[in-house]
Amino acid sequence: MTIRVRGLDHLVLRVRDMAAMERFYCDVLGLTVERRQDRIGLVQLRAGAQLVDLLDVNGMLGRQGGAAPGDSGRNLDHFCLNLEDFDLAAIEAHLQAHGVAVGESGIRYGAGGMGVSVYLNDPEGNVLELRG
Repeated sequence: MTIRVRGLDHLVLRVRDMAAMERFYCDVLGLTVERRQDRIGLVQLRAGAQLVDLLDVNGMLGRQGGAAPGDSGRNLDHFCLNLEDFDLAAIEAHLQAHGVAVGESGIRYGAGGMGVSVYLNDPEGNVLELRG
């Protein structure tokens, strides 16, 4: 048997402020709520063909993962979201209009080859790369 990876299915972010993170990912980046499981402290957001799961560190599942992410460490280095109709200037203006500090941009290699991307942080310091 050979394992063949088709692509990223989902990633899970352990978060301290569920409301702020949901607002950021939905209102700023345009993800939508796919499924909400308040009993266990999980909100699943649709990001194209993939999901970004927000897991409350104080919820039933989140408590099993230890301390919350913070200045001394993160649960994730960064993740990259592929965007359609990538216009760097328009994306930077949109992020700045939402009070998001825009990081370094440049041409980088990713799953789809070379492309322009820009880095930013979500409200809890997780690093995102947005890519065309």
